[in-house]
Amino acid sequence: MKHFISITLFLCSISVFASVPNHRHVVVEGIAQVSAAPDVAVLYFNVEAKMASALLAKTNVDKRVNDFLNGLQEFQIDEKNVSASNISTEPNYYYTDDDKQELDGYIASRTIKVTLNKIESLNDFLVFALSVNVNEIRNIEFQSSLKEQLKKEAISLAVRDAKDKAESMAEAFGAKLGKVYSIDSENQSQRYRYGSNDSVEKIQVTGSRIESENFEPGRYLQENIVFSAAVYVVFDLEV
Repeated sequence: MKHFISITLFLCSISVFASVPNHRHVVVEGIAQVSAAPDVAVLYFNVEAKMASALLAKTNVDKRVNDFLNGLQEFQIDEKNVSASNISTEPNYYYTDDDKQELDGYIASRTIKVTLNKIESLNDFLVFALSVNVNEIRNIEFQSSLKEQLKKEAISLAVRDAKDKAESMAEAFGAKLGKVYSIDSENQSQRYRYGSNDSVEKIQVTGSRIESENFEPGRYLQENIVFSAAVYVVFDLEV
């Protein structure tokens, strides 16, 4: 009489599969992680002005954005890595002591997105941005130019991990690993080794300008980016 053998690792849930075979099989989850130091920074800036009219506010903002864009060549930043197309204007109101709403000029605002491929020049680039009167550094995202390659590497390692686990389990139960019955689509994720570092607190610039020789340049220690992959596989078993 033939016995039905089904081995399922507790590392994964069988519910991830639409079906499993009616014959002998083993279900495994292969997981892997690949880490890399970021070499690209994506920066988000905001330029804002309040003036007596919307036109004056827009003109002021446009001039400062143009000063910013004109200085990008020094950092070898191509225009395809820059987005500065949007602008918004709106009236600004304040309330008097007797709760009456009064117009207090108009605010114009533009956002700029820049991809910096030479991450070693990050501090110099931030200093430049502030020197041309960019109001806010809203966010900095650290990325890897090898993202797609590292994701593929993680998947490949997860597949290898699944096969190694299946072979080990089969051998432990006196069976031989057979062909692959089914493979579930891999799950991928990207995170930072020591928690989220995909943003930097907003920096606002107010008051008088500080001369560069009076302070030490900032140091930015980026966390490694970890690319994770998981693959669920059902193997046939030969006993």
